[in-house]
Amino acid sequence: MSKISMLGKLVIAGCIASSLLGAATANARSLDEIMKSKTLIVGVNPNLPPLGVYDDKNQISGFDATVAKKIADSMGVKLELVAVGSNDRVPFIMSDKIDAVMGGMTRNDDRMKVVDFTDPVNTEVLGILTTDKKPYKKWQDLNDPSVKLVQVRGTTPIKYIQDNIPKAQLLILDNYPDAVRAIAQGRADALIDVLDFMLDYTKKYPTKWHVVDDPIEVDYDCIAVSKGNTALREKLNTEIAALHKSGFIGSSWKKWFGHAMLHDPTASPTKY
Repeated sequence: MSKISMLGKLVIAGCIASSLLGAATANARSLDEIMKSKTLIVGVNPNLPPLGVYDDKNQISGFDATVAKKIADSMGVKLELVAVGSNDRVPFIMSDKIDAVMGGMTRNDDRMKVVDFTDPVNTEVLGILTTDKKPYKKWQDLNDPSVKLVQVRGTTPIKYIQDNIPKAQLLILDNYPDAVRAIAQGRADALIDVLDFMLDYTKKYPTKWHVVDDPIEVDYDCIAVSKGNTALREKLNTEIAALHKSGFIGSSWKKWFGHAMLHDPTASPTKY
């Protein structure tokens, strides 16, 4: 994700999926083959902190690695992590280089044409970050000439604002730390983006921050496996359900993100 907007990711995902349509389906390892090999190979993007990050020993760490390790331990197999980038997550699955992939794998229609998804592990919320001094209850409240939104140059929410919130002023800065600082200093009123990745920046300021309750969009991040690898997908679903029930996923999210998940991933509107 590299801190690009969630909507931006969806656009990228669509392009990837479209380019892969018609490609040959890889001969992915079955669940039986994985269990016999005693190794589960999972792709994680180490450039999406804190979902994935390199630690001080140059090992892949982060929320996704923590969950993948817990799943592998429960299955009684060794976890092998493979670094993947945003653009090669799906191709790695389709070329049989890995058994499963995480790394901000938002479930969407384009990707579902070429891979299968487990039930959601976590959510990403596109919403509004502001302060407790502002009265906003929903995104429509921002469509006013007196409102100054701050956004990061090149991100997709800018297009969303231009299309849906045209009356608001728009201050465009070069990066997220500067954007959050602008709100803390009173130079802007609010920011629209994937808030799960924004809240860490707010800790640097004594400002009383507020996330508007009504989200603009909620996406569900899952684990993707090769198309038709049903036994593996169902096994991962069992493990994910157990980790949600035990609270492991919730506590791991707090550990890595510093706050609770903003939306319940078990409230997914669609199961697969």
